[in-house]
Amino acid sequence: MQMSTETTASYGPDNPAPVIEPPRARTGRTPSATRGNFEMYGWLFMRLSGILLVVLVLGHLLIQLVLDGGVSKISFAFVAGRWASPFWQAWDLIMLWLAMLHGGNGLRTIINDYAERDNTRFWLKMLLYTATVFTVLLGTLVIFTFDPNIR
Repeated sequence: MQMSTETTASYGPDNPAPVIEPPRARTGRTPSATRGNFEMYGWLFMRLSGILLVVLVLGHLLIQLVLDGGVSKISFAFVAGRWASPFWQAWDLIMLWLAMLHGGNGLRTIINDYAERDNTRFWLKMLLYTATVFTVLLGTLVIFTFDPNIR
């Protein structure tokens, strides 16, 4: 029995291997590899912020829910008492900023991976950046301008 040449390809100078196209072809607008290390810094930020967020969130849950009496104790007065301390303001501010930047960076990566058209990718990232900045600014404003004497 003789094997077909179609199923047993022998690659060499006369018969080169097939070329696998990249997932997204480079264009004139594609950033060059020498532009910078933004993606490496983004990758490093995700790892470091993730570790810090685990500590902050688990500490927050332990202190707020276990040591301070649980969810039934959380009220307007409870928050007012907590945010009267600069320590708790800083804790919540760092947690807010890291969570939003960590989540925003993760969604940016997902948008880059799955949005195929440049225009779609651009608008999705603009929407993401706008929502992230809005949430960070509003949360920061609330933390620093919280008035426990509001009526």
